[in-house]
Amino acid sequence: MQHAPRTTALALGIAGALAFGSVHASGFQLKENSVKGMGQAFAGIGLDATDGSNVVNNPGTLSRVDGTLVQSDLSLIDLNFEFNGGGQDLLGQPLRGGDGGAAGDLAAVPALSLVHKFDNGLAVGAMVSAPFGLKTEYDRDWVGRYSGVESDVKVINLTLSAGLDVIPDRLSVGGGIVLSRADVTLSRAVDFGAALFGNPATRPLPFARPQASDGFAEVSGDDNGMGYVLGVTLTPTDRLSLGLSYQSEIDYDLEGGADWTVPGNVRAVFDASPATRVLFNDGNVTAKLTTPSTTMATAKYRFSDAFNLALTYAETGWESVQEVRIDFVNPDADSVEEFDWDTTRFMSIGGEWAFSDAWTFRAGYAYDETPTTFRTRTPRLPDEDRRWYSIGATWNFSEQLEFNLAYTRIVPDRPQVGIITPAAAGGQRLFGSYDSAVNLFGVSGQYRF
Repeated sequence: MQHAPRTTALALGIAGALAFGSVHASGFQLKENSVKGMGQAFAGIGLDATDGSNVVNNPGTLSRVDGTLVQSDLSLIDLNFEFNGGGQDLLGQPLRGGDGGAAGDLAAVPALSLVHKFDNGLAVGAMVSAPFGLKTEYDRDWVGRYSGVESDVKVINLTLSAGLDVIPDRLSVGGGIVLSRADVTLSRAVDFGAALFGNPATRPLPFARPQASDGFAEVSGDDNGMGYVLGVTLTPTDRLSLGLSYQSEIDYDLEGGADWTVPGNVRAVFDASPATRVLFNDGNVTAKLTTPSTTMATAKYRFSDAFNLALTYAETGWESVQEVRIDFVNPDADSVEEFDWDTTRFMSIGGEWAFSDAWTFRAGYAYDETPTTFRTRTPRLPDEDRRWYSIGATWNFSEQLEFNLAYTRIVPDRPQVGIITPAAAGGQRLFGSYDSAVNLFGVSGQYRF
């Protein structure tokens, strides 16, 4: 009879499966909820009384709207990044596989908002948006397959806000609740051959060699959460506007399942012993996730009727992501990956020029920090500090109807990864860097009545 291998704390684990992110915004954050704001790198976002995204970005500005507006935004994220590097397995042999292909994809981020102001100065609004998310996929046999293959993350929020004039045209406040849905599906390859090699009892087996018996693991989970948003808008002079807003953390208790693909000869080894027969079988999983809070201060100064300049300073509380722990309902041990993320800063400056009654043009620049460090960076989040270069325009088709266009080119610093997996967890080493290119395209329409 074959001896079953020793088990470790999910030696072949999938903790990294929830290590998701994006290279176009801080962490896995999506800022794209306003095409008008994108056109000037989100400088002064939340201060434009004609922008429906104030429901989320600063409900304190909602009471500045006239009548009712309906707004639809669509942002396209063209994300491409390619890995350059390689690695070694537990025995020092080169990791087989290519660079993973162009792991990014073209993703659509929609947003829809509705705002109405009553005659008593109270305004209410609703908005559906996607504040966090990612869609990337490497080739299943790429060199970094043990660190990640597919990442599909969706967070959808419904925000219900209200704003009220405290001092008409000078001071207004607002707040709202956020109803959220998170849905995650992620996968990676599993080096079962390395696990069998790590046990002297199974090491003589011909397939008990690193990279000789690859399997696959996919986890998925979803949950609902709730948060809140607050905002205040101050206009001390006719030319100067100031805003301050806060969006809270949202907690999710993700529940879903684990889908294991185990080679037949490896499965036979596990099934040979009652102690290991119960391992690496499909079953339920749970994991906790907390999306970060955001605090944002904005300012806009109107130099003339045709030109204004705006600033934004925002902090995102990524300290909410310290680790990812996957709890398997089956006897597989918990799988834990450390992140130790910290607060990041986003700073932007942008201008707006009313060229004519029909056309308004915008431009902006932003600097956006990453929460990742070389020590904990993974191929799922090849993230680095980045610079935004944005342009945009509004076409006023009529007094009621307008259309907005925007384009942003994001230039990240060159991210590097250096992953050394403990021998008990496979013993792989992966080193390299990424070439990345990010383009954002936006189009929106708004109708006022």
